[in-house]
Amino acid sequence: MSQKLRDVLEVLRYELNYIEQGGFDRDRSSLGLESPFLGNLSCINFGDPLRTHACRECFLHQFVPEDKQTEDYPCHHIPLNESGETVDGLIKKKDPKQLAVVLEHWLHTTIARLEATQNRNVLQ
Repeated sequence: MSQKLRDVLEVLRYELNYIEQGGFDRDRSSLGLESPFLGNLSCINFGDPLRTHACRECFLHQFVPEDKQTEDYPCHHIPLNESGETVDGLIKKKDPKQLAVVLEHWLHTTIARLEATQNRNVLQ
C-alpha cells in the first residue's frame, strides 16, 4: 500500500469522524463556518488567512472534476453523489443538515472504495 493512499485514507477518516461527532455543526454555529472542509485540519490552508498553499497541493484535489480545479475552493465542487450535489451547491441551498448527510455518505463511500483498492493492491 502506498504511503499516499494511507495518508488520504487517514484524512478522509478524520473528516468523517469530524462530521459524525458533530464538529461541523458545532463549528458552523460557534465560528460561522459554512464549509466542512475549510473549517478543520484537513484543509491545507487551515488557519492561514493568506491561503499560502495552492489547493492543487491538497489531497482532496484528486476528487475535483478537471473543469472545476481552478475555482476558489475546488473541494467545494467534488460531486458527492449520483445527483452531482456538491458542497458549493449545498451551501447555496443553506441546508447544513443536508450538507452533513450528503458529505458523510460520500466519505463512507469513498473510504470504502479506497480501502477496496488498497486491499486489491495488497493481494497482488
